[in-house]
Amino acid sequence: MDEVKVVVAHSERATLRVGDVFLKVDADQARIDVEVEAMALAPVPTPEVLWRKPPVLAIAAVPGTALGRLGEPSTASPAAWAAAGAAIRKLHDAPLPSRPGRAGRSIVALAAELDDECELLVTNGVLPADLVTRNRQVAEAALRPWTPVFTHGDLQITHVFVDGDEVTGIIDWSEAGQGDALFDLATLTLGHEEHLGDVVAGYGADVDLDVIRAWWSLRSLLVVRWLVEHGFDPFAPGCEVDVLSSRL
Repeated sequence: MDEVKVVVAHSERATLRVGDVFLKVDADQARIDVEVEAMALAPVPTPEVLWRKPPVLAIAAVPGTALGRLGEPSTASPAAWAAAGAAIRKLHDAPLPSRPGRAGRSIVALAAELDDECELLVTNGVLPADLVTRNRQVAEAALRPWTPVFTHGDLQITHVFVDGDEVTGIIDWSEAGQGDALFDLATLTLGHEEHLGDVVAGYGADVDLDVIRAWWSLRSLLVVRWLVEHGFDPFAPGCEVDVLSSRL
């Protein structure tokens, strides 16, 4: 009998793996709605939906292995990273979905959230003031007008699967929707700056690297407290706090 493996679990959602089936349990059914709709629309490899019975969504495992993990060197080839960039470009060129996604928050709302979070990071002693101030300055470049595209919205390195130099699946679409293309590129390369050139080469379009770096700072500032409060460690080598420190 296959064992039940807890992939991720916190107060908002949990993902379990049983053999080649993933069971996603989510307290917010809207996120599951977004995920199912986005996977049906996305012109890239996605998991097969096996069944859905709220609050549970069952999907099939995708072949291959994750492109890498945050905080660890990636063993994937430069060609695999470039293939990921090409897949993202294909997604971004697809017709827009009807909903805004996580990457589609307004500049005003995002700036307000960032300012509030920076204040809490310093006030609560989570991060040094100089580290927060410098990265808040870097993050400013991401707060500019952008043309909406079909974004994944949570394109962490562990969400892209490859087999050799081919992308075999992109998972976890609950934050998908209209958004800023560079948010996706930045999320994928967070903590793996050495592969940014490969991704951009595969993406095949001019991108503003300063904006991608700004998104690294912005995303890291926004998630540090959440990660700590939900049992994750952003202070681990190569993770979010190291990303912030690299901007000093």
